[in-house]
Amino acid sequence: MSNRITRAKLISLITALPIAGAASTAVAAAADDSSGTKAQLKYQVKPGPGGKKCSGCALFKPPAACSVVKGKISPNGYCIAFAPKAK
Repeated sequence: MSNRITRAKLISLITALPIAGAASTAVAAAADDSSGTKAQLKYQVKPGPGGKKCSGCALFKPPAACSVVKGKISPNGYCIAFAPKAK
């Protein structure tokens, strides 16, 4: 059995490269987008367990934004990405 590659096989591999490149670029872009929707992160406008609130989270950006939740949020809200501020 020969380890040689045929011309047809080489051409099919070369033509597949742009498709593979585009797919990997799309996957990388999706992975780079660290923000999630309110539904994905189970955001709610009221405090969470133990009184946890967005205003006490390290990801909160006053007055009404977050590093991971897309859109306007309430300082009194809560989501599953809650990370307490360092004391």
